[in-house]
Amino acid sequence: FFFQPLARIITLAFNTSAFTSANFQLILSTVSFTFYQAILSTILTFILGIPSAILFSRFNFYGKSLLRALTAVPFMLPTVVVASSFNALFGDHGIFSFLFPLSSDLTTSKTFYFLLILLAHIFYNTTIVIRIVGNALSRLDPKLEAAARSLGADSFHVWKDITLPLLRPSLFAAALLVFMFDFTSFGVILLLGGSNFSTLEVEIYLRVLKLPNLPLAALLSIIQLIFTLIFSILYTRTINQVT
Repeated sequence: FFFQPLARIITLAFNTSAFTSANFQLILSTVSFTFYQAILSTILTFILGIPSAILFSRFNFYGKSLLRALTAVPFMLPTVVVASSFNALFGDHGIFSFLFPLSSDLTTSKTFYFLLILLAHIFYNTTIVIRIVGNALSRLDPKLEAAARSLGADSFHVWKDITLPLLRPSLFAAALLVFMFDFTSFGVILLLGGSNFSTLEVEIYLRVLKLPNLPLAALLSIIQLIFTLIFSILYTRTINQVT
């Protein structure tokens, strides 16, 4: 049930019909866009996630436990629910569509839905940064920062020379995990962007069901498998340093 389908995929992937110049151009553009949207989504997630992690780990305020619990809710929601909700709010006929009037220009419309995809990824994955980086911040010995300040370091140098080096494994682990989820994103991109935005997973889906080309779909699957395996190994090694 595992090895037979995998062997079949590998067999299809090395079919000579898959190795054409047109297919290689498609693979290159698909891989490039997959990396591009994953990297951009990860950066934007960190821009929101790092301040939130600092807030939850360093400050006490009323309702902190409830708010922290609520940050985990998006991660547990089904992809269809999240994508449909973003469409219902900001899509062509959404509740707030009047705030973002889309012209008939396809480029403008495509840019808008790309931004919507990035926003959905941020909504999903910010909790990962809050949990991993926030927990690491909570475990740091405050005496280290106090010692640095007593030796004349200001807040910037305490963060740069003390806190950041100690957080580096946690930051890298969170970045890898967020990047993996964005890299393998399927439902959000398919439901919000459709075939206009072809990541590896969306392209595999299209080449199996919409534009049947099984050798190409199998070749894309092998590429996806290799990248996912590399990222998983890196994440496992990094998270061991964190723990």
